[in-house]
Amino acid sequence: MRVVLAEDLFLLRDGLLRTLREHGFDVVASVDNGPSLLRALLDERPDVAVVDVRLPPTFSDEGLQAAVAARRSRPGLPILVLSQHVDQLYANELLADGDGGIGYLLKDRVTNTEQFVDAVRRVAAGGTVLDPQVIAKLVSRSDARGMIGELTQRERDVLELMAEGRSNAAVATTLHISESAVAKHTASIFAKLRIAPSNDDNRRVLAVLAYLRR
Repeated sequence: MRVVLAEDLFLLRDGLLRTLREHGFDVVASVDNGPSLLRALLDERPDVAVVDVRLPPTFSDEGLQAAVAARRSRPGLPILVLSQHVDQLYANELLADGDGGIGYLLKDRVTNTEQFVDAVRRVAAGGTVLDPQVIAKLVSRSDARGMIGELTQRERDVLELMAEGRSNAAVATTLHISESAVAKHTASIFAKLRIAPSNDDNRRVLAVLAYLRR
């Protein structure tokens, strides 16, 4: 699997590079700034990119903007973004096109090699992976408004886990319910959020997007 890596801190970039290669990934470009990242994404056409949000020269959201620009040229390009802090605006911008293949992890999470590698693989496969702390921040906000407010507590629990990129089987294990029960809750979520029938992966992304925009 071909990967483009963008991180301005040399030691962290080197560590991520080694981790990815040790787990069978082919890192085709390793860059430390926004313009180089955009060129690499467009020229190398990787299977997935691992991108720091803040890159030179501005150290604002240069990495995120390069990733978003690349996805406009290559719709569905899988991007796993790494950030020092939880920022709902980053998550919203990443999910704005309604496609999958998006992840948002806090940098603290990359110290857990298994979790990091699993996130890269899930994003590359078209999944949506959000850091549990991002979900926790959203859950801690005031009561949901609009259609999200129509969900039962169990449906909200299922949707939170969906936002973390969990499969129905993983949701069932975490909540100690059957997969058929998860499927029923998921169908109810789609109905209450007025998400029209399409492939399940796309509907899950749209549900997560609705959740983030509440």
